[in-house]
Amino acid sequence: MRERRLKSIRRAVVAEPAPALILRGHPHLYQINTWAWLERLSRAAGRQIKLADVADAEWDRIRGFGIDLVYLLGVWQRSPAGRYMCRTDPDAFRRFDQALPDWTLDCVVGSAFSIRNYVLDQRIGTWTELDAVRAKLNARGMRLILDFVPNHTGPDHVWVAKYPQYFVQGSEADYRREPAAFHLVESKTKPRCFIARGRDPYFAPWADTAQIDHFNPDARAAFIDVLRKLAKHCDGLRCDMAMLVLNDVFAQTWSGLLGDRAPPEREFWSEAIPALPRDFIWLAEVYWDMESRLQNLGFQFTYDKQLYDHLLGGAVQEVRQQLSADVGYQSRMARFLENHDEKRSVVAFGRERIRGIAALTTTLPGLRFFHDGQFEARSIHLPVQLNAAAEEQPDRDLAQIYAKILDIANNAAFHEGDWKLLGVEADSDDSHLHLLGYRWRTALDYWLIVVNLGATSAHGRLRIADELATHETYEFTDMLNDASYSHRRADLLANGLYVRLDRYCAHIFYVRGQVC
Repeated sequence: MRERRLKSIRRAVVAEPAPALILRGHPHLYQINTWAWLERLSRAAGRQIKLADVADAEWDRIRGFGIDLVYLLGVWQRSPAGRYMCRTDPDAFRRFDQALPDWTLDCVVGSAFSIRNYVLDQRIGTWTELDAVRAKLNARGMRLILDFVPNHTGPDHVWVAKYPQYFVQGSEADYRREPAAFHLVESKTKPRCFIARGRDPYFAPWADTAQIDHFNPDARAAFIDVLRKLAKHCDGLRCDMAMLVLNDVFAQTWSGLLGDRAPPEREFWSEAIPALPRDFIWLAEVYWDMESRLQNLGFQFTYDKQLYDHLLGGAVQEVRQQLSADVGYQSRMARFLENHDEKRSVVAFGRERIRGIAALTTTLPGLRFFHDGQFEARSIHLPVQLNAAAEEQPDRDLAQIYAKILDIANNAAFHEGDWKLLGVEADSDDSHLHLLGYRWRTALDYWLIVVNLGATSAHGRLRIADELATHETYEFTDMLNDASYSHRRADLLANGLYVRLDRYCAHIFYVRGQVC
């Protein structure tokens, strides 16, 4: 009887699929390492699979997760020079050994972020084939997201020989002082030059990159032309390290090589974003508390690395503070547990914690960012220079938990409703400090989520009676744990809703009123 009631509730509240090309609020993004994914599909098929050969059933499978945005990482032509560096770097070998113990040099295809040209790599496909895939995604109500790397190119990008002035350059003295920070470029037709390798100011230069000079208006214009071309073939871009090209960041990073050159009057993004269609989707990888600044420049979504770090460190009060920000700001944050840069979540957080934190990050406001293999609890982190990782068996129990959470999060209230962080009061001790509670509400539906982020059981009380439509009794159906509880309004008013959770567990309640 109870199972039939739970199934009835699920049917009653499941949202209809989003219409094609209408991006719903708080969308779901699915990141795929394209080359490795195609290799995996090829092994299963017993033949080489390119993008055009991906079966409709695979796109249907991804859509079945409730995905709105498919982010195909690494479709562009990779730098042969960068690939050579990866194939001759002993430090990289250790990472390759961990991901693919039987790797060969042919498996090292170069970094997806060391780009020779913004055309499709021949292993991936052609423009026409990419357009056909985009059409398939659009027909299923999904949009296509691709990469854009504004800070740098590969060291053999087509501009290096033709337009070396597009890149930050040093003198021979600079090169002699720090040779690892520059590429020596020599040709028979142009003077010798020393092009800087791209960098984050807090780390050593990336050996397989060449640094774009963002104080050069011609370089900016050339990149905007690239963006216009890309926009004809996709619905949005994930912009790598987007804060590095801000005028002040760029000036600080490269002050020793810029001399007394003044910054441009406008930010690069202030020029680039208006140059593309208004409905184009912009996602920024951004750190250093610059998320709001990038949002103000036009990015719809920005990485929420702070939330990830707080969750990873078990800093519950910092998580609560992060979730206390304006909901409009939070709705533009990209919440994730893993991506191509981070460790696999089951390794980083531990298997036991996945249930609770997955319930949390999949039901918060913002862009919900998922990574291929996350739902199956893959544990091997794949370096972006490799074309494959070792085979793993999926964790069926965690896959079922993800399936349930995703099914819940695809209800309309989690995309169209009003979100609010709730206070959790003490019951008899201070364990309530480990609990986070919030709700999604529409005119018809009320969902309550409570998560225990602590390493011990926790209990507390939530004052929600005033938020509920007036009924004598309410049924709280925990859709995550397949349980149901009844509470009288008088008790909720007097005492609040009592909750108790084992460590790292969560409730996702669908609340319905009943008349006794």
